[in-house]
Order: sequence, then structure tokens, then C-alpha cells
Amino acid sequence: MGMTISEKILAAHSGRDAVKPGELVNAKVDIVMCHDITTPPSVSMLQQLGMDQVFDPEKIVVVPDHFVPNKDIKSAELAKRLREWVHKHGIKHYYEVGRNGVCHAVLPEDGYVLPGRVVVCGDSHTCTHGALGAFATGIGSTDLAAVIYSGELWFKVPESMKFVLNGSLPKGVYSKDIILEIIRQIGVDGALYKAMEFTGPVINDLSVEARFTITNMAIEAGGKTGIINPDEKALQYVREKSNEEFTVYRSDSDASYCEIIEINCSELEPMVAFPHLPSNGKKAMDSGDIAIDQVYIGSCTNGRIEDLRIAAHILRGKKVADDIRCIIVPASRKIWRQAMAEGLFEIFTDANCAVSTPTCGACLGGYMGILAAGERCISTTNRNFVGRMGSPNSEVYLASPATAAASAVTGRITDPREMM
Repeated sequence: MGMTISEKILAAHSGRDAVKPGELVNAKVDIVMCHDITTPPSVSMLQQLGMDQVFDPEKIVVVPDHFVPNKDIKSAELAKRLREWVHKHGIKHYYEVGRNGVCHAVLPEDGYVLPGRVVVCGDSHTCTHGALGAFATGIGSTDLAAVIYSGELWFKVPESMKFVLNGSLPKGVYSKDIILEIIRQIGVDGALYKAMEFTGPVINDLSVEARFTITNMAIEAGGKTGIINPDEKALQYVREKSNEEFTVYRSDSDASYCEIIEINCSELEPMVAFPHLPSNGKKAMDSGDIAIDQVYIGSCTNGRIEDLRIAAHILRGKKVADDIRCIIVPASRKIWRQAMAEGLFEIFTDANCAVSTPTCGACLGGYMGILAAGERCISTTNRNFVGRMGSPNSEVYLASPATAAASAVTGRITDPREMM
């Protein structure tokens, strides 16, 4: 019996020829990503235990992004503690404000994520990086402390679910719609501690950026990771960003899956996840006349240059509806600069959108787009739980950049095909 890509990577990193689901392994980790929320508690644990060291300063990447630029004194103290820890241990890969971005955008675009690697971070959306054929997963602050100290971490080998994406995407339908439909079908616990492996003709046709959107939201179905077997498109992406050697793993044809789900993407339509679960998906055209107060386009899910281009295509020559706030947040400095160079900022500002420096702020209800009681936001982010973006009496609707941009123009949840 063959192995899946996830099993092969974990076997290689734990010094074994083979592993099977349910086994516990101790694996070496290639990249540890740290940000300003979960890392300071990990550092405090190590300091209290007299274990204040890092296993390899070259393999730790520190990207403060959740509350930077700092929104208040407490967030400034978190950033300061992180900065001091970086300097103390000579950690080379540190992204200060002005050079930073959302961590899940910075890591792949700067060449830290390579096929076959094990990548961890104290952030649940670390599964994003599986789009490049890495085993990437979020961990808690205690495990983060352990891996910072030792460079190793235990894993239970997950079962794998295969999602075969057949057909082709209709006009106005994007990768965000695919993953919202998948989560609608299987629920927020439908892939609990599973490796969600995505394959099929549609995956092959998608850009690498679009693939990130799909793997990013694997955690919203309970997945341990989202992962895609690397093809030439993915290999070209990483070769343009890194000269380091890497090992490509792909699932065997006789690998075992706990479930195989086929999706006919030719039948998909623009989707919107209604409050208060990512699984509460409905067709945009069936949303009814739901007025909104805010539109948010950005985040580790949909803040890449391709996403901004899609939004700009909708917003070009139009205005955001009266009394609507439209906030656009490029996911990294490089994306910000590229969007500016391409004239996208002019399109956005002409449409009366606000363009921000890269930050996670509004996505987690931190700042730069907080909702008041009774307000509704359609957002390209990944979660719409109660109080996710502000007041527990607000509502968040998840959608693609096209659907979000179209809704900004009309002031209500809108099928983007109305403007195409």
C-alpha cells in the first residue's frame, strides 16, 4: 500500500520509511514561523523554565502582523517583547513594520516554504502553505515553545481526505467559492484532524495564489492541514523565490484515503457564507436583499495581488455605495507596492475605498475595521464566528473578492456576475 504526500513528508522528517494514520511520530521541523500574538507567551514559558534558547536562528521567521502597526499600549508591549527576543537570539529573518505583511503571504513569497518541508506556526491558518506541497499546520503556544527550543515536534499522522475538483470554473466563480462549497458540504468538523488533499483538473488550472485560498481554509473544516501535490506550476513558483534544494513528495496512486469527494466545479456559482459559520454557504444570487455596512478585501485568504486585481476589475469606474465603508488591505509590502505600480490604488481610491498598510487587524476583530452592534460586513477573510470582527451583535459574510467588490458598489450582497 502506498502513502499520501502528507504521510511521506512526516515519515521522512521522523526518520522512518513509512508511517500510517494514527501513529505518533516525532518530526524535525524545517521552518518555525512566529508572530506577535502567540509567540510572546511561548517565549515567557521558555524563560520561566530556564530554557531560553532557539534551536536554529536561521530556521525561525518572525513576522509581527496581527496588531501592527500597534493599535494600543498592550500591543506595543507585545511587539517590543518579540523584537527584543529576536535581537537577543540573533534571529535573522525578522520583518519589522514597513517591511512586513500578513505572515502567510510573506512566508511563501520570500521563499521560506518549499515542497516537502514541515512548517509550523502558532496560527491556525498555517495550513495555507500546503499549496506548495509542504506539510504545514498551526500549533498552540506550548508546542510552539517546544519547537523553538528543540526544532522537533510530535504529530499524530492524520488520515487523508481527497477532494477531486473536476470540470472548469464558470465566469465569476473563484477558488474562494470552491472552498466555501466544500465546507458547506462537509461542515466545520467534516475533516477533523484530517489532511485535506486537493487535486483534479481545476486545481491544475488554478494559479498558485488561488490555490493558497483553498488550503488556507482547510482549518475551517477542522483539517489538520490542506495540501496539494506540487506540479510544475508550483515548482516554478518556488524556484523563482529560492535557490535552496528541496525534495518533492507526491501521493502514490495506491495511497489510502478515508474519504474521496468529487466536486463538479462547472456547476458552481458565486458563494457567500452566512453568519455565523463558514459552512453556512448559500449562492450569492439567492442571498436576498441583504444590506451591508462594510466591505473588507484582504487577509491571508484573499489579500494577494490576484485578489486585488479581481476586485479592481469590478470597481473600475464605479463608486462604493453611499454610507458603505470599503477597506482594502494588501497582504504584504511586496503586494502593496505591486498594486500601487499597476494603478490599482488609483482605481480603489477613485471608488472611495480606503487602502491600508498590510495587517491582520480587522480579520480577527483587532482594529482597522471593527464592526459595531447591528452592522454587517461582507469579507474575503476566512471566519465569520460570533464577534469575529467586532461586536457579538454584528454579522460577517464570507465571499470572494469579486463578490465583495460587487457588493460594495450596490450596498447589498450581490452576485458579481451582475457586473461582468
